[in-house]
Amino acid sequence: MSDLIKYSIELSINSSVNILYKRLSTPSGLEEWFADNVNLKDNVFTFFWDGSEQSAKLLKKKTNKFIQFKWLDDEYKDSYFEFNIQVDEMTSDVSIVITDFAEDNDEKEEQILLWEQQIENLKRAIGS
Repeated sequence: MSDLIKYSIELSINSSVNILYKRLSTPSGLEEWFADNVNLKDNVFTFFWDGSEQSAKLLKKKTNKFIQFKWLDDEYKDSYFEFNIQVDEMTSDVSIVITDFAEDNDEKEEQILLWEQQIENLKRAIGS
């Protein structure tokens, strides 16, 4: 089994940190842009899309800073996906840094496109 490729993408988002964090860390917030439906039980978020579902365990979080998840069906023990909120000290511009893993460069490129589309959905949900 090959090693995973860790990558991060940073996208600016016109939002307050508090509003953004709620969209990243709560079932109702995630339903606005990430999945059709989201359930939370015992730190496990279950995401539903068009008849399919996938669950992720909440690994770590720090209010208004970051949240980190691990897909439960992921065979790689060291992989996760994370939303990290960055605020530029000079301009106060807010951005989101997404960290994820891919098996190869083709998958990485596909995932980056998917994340970019998801963040566009997030921006629309926030009114950004």
